[in-house]
Amino acid sequence: MRIVRVANYVAPRSGGLKTALRHLGAGYQAAGHESVLIIPGEKESVTDTEQGRTITLPGPYVPGVGGYRVLLDRRRLAATLRILRPDRIEISDRTTLRWLGRWARRHDVPSMMVSHESLDGLLRLFGPASGRRVADVLNGRTAADHDKIVCTTRWASAEFERIGRPVTRVPLGVDLDRFRPDRRSESMRSRWAGPDDVLLLHCGRLSPEKKPRRSLAALEGLRHQGVRAVLVVAGAGPLRNALQEEAAARGLPVRFLGHLGDPLEVAALQASADVAIAPGPIETFGLSALETLASGTPVVVSSESALPEVIGSAGLAAAGEGPGYVSAVLDLLSHPEAARRQAARTQAEKFPWSASVDGFLAAHGAASGAHRSSGDRPGADRVGVDRVGGAETLGRDAGRA
Repeated sequence: MRIVRVANYVAPRSGGLKTALRHLGAGYQAAGHESVLIIPGEKESVTDTEQGRTITLPGPYVPGVGGYRVLLDRRRLAATLRILRPDRIEISDRTTLRWLGRWARRHDVPSMMVSHESLDGLLRLFGPASGRRVADVLNGRTAADHDKIVCTTRWASAEFERIGRPVTRVPLGVDLDRFRPDRRSESMRSRWAGPDDVLLLHCGRLSPEKKPRRSLAALEGLRHQGVRAVLVVAGAGPLRNALQEEAAARGLPVRFLGHLGDPLEVAALQASADVAIAPGPIETFGLSALETLASGTPVVVSSESALPEVIGSAGLAAAGEGPGYVSAVLDLLSHPEAARRQAARTQAEKFPWSASVDGFLAAHGAASGAHRSSGDRPGADRVGVDRVGGAETLGRDAGRA
């Protein structure tokens, strides 16, 4: 079976979505299916990777969101899909790519929308007072346009279920080999924290919807209570400069590392912290928080988000903007270190990527171990992908469509 996945907002430095796409695509390939990923880029390109063929089509930057691009040329994308002749389409953008559900229906291709974000939550934070009603209308249209909606948590599925739309729930996973407690590094800890300091970690994009100021408020509250705490922030985003200025003005010991390109460095950092903070109130899964748990570090999360159901008893949920996070951090630190690290790892082990791959393939109606045979749909043979053998060929075919 040829599964063509289309996603926006996948930048070279993007995090959770890029990670999920990579692991799911590699899983599809390993299960004997053919995975093709289409994403926006600076220019057209075609590459073969572990997760299958990756095609970039030119897409403009979105102003003010930190380097993300989007696929806006519908004609070119539709022409590329006609060349590929997919058996299934998996869409990871419920806004600018929602039209693909209708395209797939016209071409007799089953479509699946993966809801990686909460429209209800975004409108609650930034939208009008009537945001819930607007979300219900738009979510109803999204569900009607696609054959299946996949959400990764109960929290994420609630906005569809309340309007009577069926949802398939499939959790994401974590790389349990890359993220391990034994990657803890005393030499890394000593770069930012003294031997008696509590090392806090904020790992994520520094953008308004992630509420990174809550992590600074938690640090400030802990220090006011006499806790020798320092905060390391791993991640980039539009709020970085403002957060650095605020931390300096308040005399807070915060180290801003920016984007870390070495995955093993990230894993060592997550394993070396005492407690991590994931304060985003509209997270639909929280992949970074799960990776931190796999590294043996407990996490304090927002009670407003989906993360409480992901972290289970391996962390704590906090409400509000700061004081609740202080109490939660102190509570976690009151437990023996070995016990809290073991609890974190045990919770993460419930989420292997293999289970996610099986769940997504089941949602596609594809067996996890079945090899694709030509003829899943009329005309769905290898020729479609072979024609997309290079950027020049792809552009020529798309231009004729």
